[in-house]
Amino acid sequence: MKLGLVSAILEQSSFDELIDTAADCGLECVEVACWPHGQAERRYAGVSHIDVTQLTETDIHAIKQKCTEKNVAISALAYYPNPLDPDLTVRTATINHLKCVIDASARLGVYLVNTFIGRDQHKSVAENMKIVAEIWPDILDYAKERDVYIAIENCPMYFTEDEWPGGKNLFTTPSIWREIFRILPDKHLGINYDPSHFIWQRIDYIKPLYEFKERIYHVHFKDLTLYDRKLDNVGVMAHPLEYMAPKLPGLGDVDWARYVSALNDIGYTGYACIEIEDKAYEDSQQSILNSITLSTRYLRQFII
Repeated sequence: MKLGLVSAILEQSSFDELIDTAADCGLECVEVACWPHGQAERRYAGVSHIDVTQLTETDIHAIKQKCTEKNVAISALAYYPNPLDPDLTVRTATINHLKCVIDASARLGVYLVNTFIGRDQHKSVAENMKIVAEIWPDILDYAKERDVYIAIENCPMYFTEDEWPGGKNLFTTPSIWREIFRILPDKHLGINYDPSHFIWQRIDYIKPLYEFKERIYHVHFKDLTLYDRKLDNVGVMAHPLEYMAPKLPGLGDVDWARYVSALNDIGYTGYACIEIEDKAYEDSQQSILNSITLSTRYLRQFII
């Protein structure tokens, strides 16, 4: 496996500074955020280290040269919006930008885009499946024509009141994965696997690795703590941030030895990017840099 970093935590850094930081920390890759400029919908969103709408051949050459110089690869281009937004104007703009990210991924020779399936949060799973069947074949055809693979993260995007009741990403459980892969069987669609999202849903985060091993194209290393006392007080129907919190790897409930062991079992040798969303390390730029160093140091026990 190649250990890297999700770039969203370094919002204030340029692309060159991002690559320098990854190299200085001894990381081998970065998942590069490619949001539309000035569109920060939530924390860690709206970050753009590559402007895919203005990407010139000169830019592409400079990006590749920087990565080669520092020996840091781009694991994937990342854009995590809601392609099934019930507002059709927003949905259209989102899909158009996603296609720009797909184009950029092909032009840069990355050939992988990490994103969400999306969801109409006020409709049932069954109703959303119908929308997936309507909307996603065109996106996948667009990616397939460019030989770009799409990896969907299993984050429910249900954390706060504005995401109630269903969240903004349907791709949340093994049961739903099976149905989506039945509807969209093309192998250009796969998984960006994050164990932390299964913990607060009370889902085993090891077993799905074995069942879906052929569809895992990218993995995240993010940790999470589930506070049992808080959960006992508010219950599972509360907003999830009332009883859980993201943590640096090693400071939460993921058993990293078991997780990496399972990835080894299934023969996964791809990109594994640290995703940092721990508020305890966000009070300054130095704290953010420290969080990357600490996370890398901890995970190097398992990945050399």
